[in-house]
Parts: sequence; C-alpha cells; structure tokens
Amino acid sequence: MNNDKIQEEIIEEFSIFDDWLDKYDYLISLSDTLEPMEQSKRTEKYLIEGCQSRVWVAAELRDGKVYYTADSDAIITKGIVALLVKVMNGRTPHEAANIDLYFIEAIGLSENLSPTRSNGLRSMISKMKLYALLFTQQVK
Repeated sequence: MNNDKIQEEIIEEFSIFDDWLDKYDYLISLSDTLEPMEQSKRTEKYLIEGCQSRVWVAAELRDGKVYYTADSDAIITKGIVALLVKVMNGRTPHEAANIDLYFIEAIGLSENLSPTRSNGLRSMISKMKLYALLFTQQVK
C-alpha cells in the first residue's frame, strides 16, 4: 500500500465514526467542499455513464497537473466524487492515471454502497483516470 498523505487523512477522518450512518452524514457534508461546476460543463459530454444519479466530471491540465471539477444531483454521490477530486487533483497525469485509490477499501466505502452506487463509483474512477491518461500524451 502506498503512503499517500491525502488518502491517509481521509482514512483518519472516517475512522472517527463507528457507525455507517454517521459516515454517510460526513460523506454528505463533503458534498459542500466541491468547487461549483460551470453550468456549461453540466452537459452530456461530461456526464458519467453507469451512475444511478447524474454525475458530471471535467478535467483540465494546468502547469503539468490535472485538475478536476465535478457535480452531482445526489448528495451522497456528490460527497463521493468530492473525495475522488480531493485525492486526484493536482497530480501529474501519470500519477492520476495510475493512482491506487486504497482509501475506498480502507474506509469501507465500497462494501457500504448499493450495487448501483458501486457501479457509479467505478465509472467515476474510470473516467477520471481516462482524462489523466489522455493528458499524459500532452506532457511528453
């Protein structure tokens, strides 16, 4: 397991809560941490396929690093994508494309999501890594 400061902080934050209802409440509160997404990016082009709710993710390359913006019409999903953005933002395209998102298992997220939300989580991760992979071509 890699030692990733941001993921370790997330694991520590979630370890405070014993009950998954409390963890869901915390996840919901994280939805407020997302920077607002421009309305022009809340389109089919940025919509994540395979999610039960509507989730949009966009990415840009600035100064050799990948930065994501995201939004969702469901607060739990918005909290989940907020965690992904927190972990993946500001990394090189190579780092973002190859990151091991071990915090998901460590906090018990995947085992406490419905099958459709788990599907959506995988779709969000795939799309974010795909953006990063595309950016690796630009920084060679």
